[in-house]
Amino acid sequence: MAKNFRDLTVYKKSFNLAMLVFDLTKNFPAEEKYALSDQVRRSSRSVCRAIGEGYRKRRYPKHFISKISDADMENTETQISMDFAFACKYITKEENLEVRTRSEEIGKLLNHMMNNPTSYQRKTKHN
Repeated sequence: MAKNFRDLTVYKKSFNLAMLVFDLTKNFPAEEKYALSDQVRRSSRSVCRAIGEGYRKRRYPKHFISKISDADMENTETQISMDFAFACKYITKEENLEVRTRSEEIGKLLNHMMNNPTSYQRKTKHN
């Protein structure tokens, strides 16, 4: 069992994807600064935030599932925003495919967490 949320594979993959999104959006046009660039950066980072929050609440399965579901929603939002970036020719087909592939893998891991919340609970000691 992971000692904290930073040890989770899904967190590490989400953090790396958020950093890739950050790097890709550096070259977006200035007029996208407060629209697409800012939005996709926020959604990609929100995946990590929601995983951390959910992991802290893993003692409560319903709350845990809700936060991990939020992470999944933000992950999907990131994919959609990058589809727009590709359609606007801000990123290449290969870059969009890389984001999508990573994002879909993260989505599978998040779904596993939602379907198996007790696997992430702390093991308590009984006296």
